Amino acid sequence: VAGENFDQSPLRRTFKSKVLAHYPQNIEWNPFDQDAVNMLCMPKGLSFRTQADNRDPELHSFIITREDGSRTYGFVLTFYEEVTSKQICTAMQTLYQMHNAEQYSSVCASSSCSMDSLASSIDEGDATSLAKLQRYNSYDISRDTLYVSKCICLITPLPFMQACKKFLIQLYKAVTSQQPPPLPLESYIHNILYEVPLPPPGRSLKFYGVYEPIICQRPGPNELPLSDYPLREVFELLGLENLVQVFTCVLLEMQILLYSQ
Repeated sequence: VAGENFDQSPLRRTFKSKVLAHYPQNIEWNPFDQDAVNMLCMPKGLSFRTQADNRDPELHSFIITREDGSRTYGFVLTFYEEVTSKQICTAMQTLYQMHNAEQYSSVCASSSCSMDSLASSIDEGDATSLAKLQRYNSYDISRDTLYVSKCICLITPLPFMQACKKFLIQLYKAVTSQQPPPLPLESYIHNILYEVPLPPPGRSLKFYGVYEPIICQRPGPNELPLSDYPLREVFELLGLENLVQVFTCVLLEMQILLYSQ
């Protein structure tokens, strides 16, 4: 388990993650930092879900800044895949049995009233809500399907956000599709790593993903630096007033700290 979150129910806890594979093994100008990439790909660690939870894929990005000021950019697609290990499913069931026993004993120890009086003090609406909460926050190995988080990540020298996002989504669709892609998955990974060059400054580059072509553009020497992040999301996350305040602080050269989960 990652961190001390034993008070949380097992499906709400996070577990230690690790890098399963990375390609290529190493690059002279960009050595692979396994611990940093692992932490930035899964900052909260592994998480488990059931069929009752939302399992839509999510994309996020990160930056690794080295001592010399050089940067590399990571783009991560996190998704959930079914747990096929009977051992892990049994372990989750055991964790829930232990958690429920602890919860029951703590309630009995802290309550001086009987279970009858406790039940009578809860109205029907609360009881229904409680039952729903327990249903969506429980795991029964004979009834539920267990899923675990997994991610695929692209690390690039420039922040080609949209191109990386499109490639990762297409790769994910190829992995999860019932129909195999036109070529083996290794072909697409080899292509993006070894055969797709950086576009020259001021030029665009079109390359083929798994299903559709992808275009990325690099600013020229006299243009503003590449900023491929959607501005609309900034407005949605911060709101207009906060964004104006942040912009004012930038113009006044104030220090700014953004804190987020």
